[in-house]
Amino acid sequence: MEREKPRVKLVGMDGNAFSILSRVKTAMKKGGWSKKEIEDFLKEAMSGDYDHLLQTVIKYCEVE
Repeated sequence: MEREKPRVKLVGMDGNAFSILSRVKTAMKKGGWSKKEIEDFLKEAMSGDYDHLLQTVIKYCEVE
């Protein structure tokens, strides 16, 4: 069974990479994601540039 993607609002919010990561991490915690799943997301999201970060967020989340 695939995990439900957390909803994260990006439009109109602070676009700083750390702010985005914080919002996604909070949404994942609220959605019941495990510590390991969140760590895996963070590792992937931080493994490239800003565009890679955004692509990874879109992969893991429902972006508003």
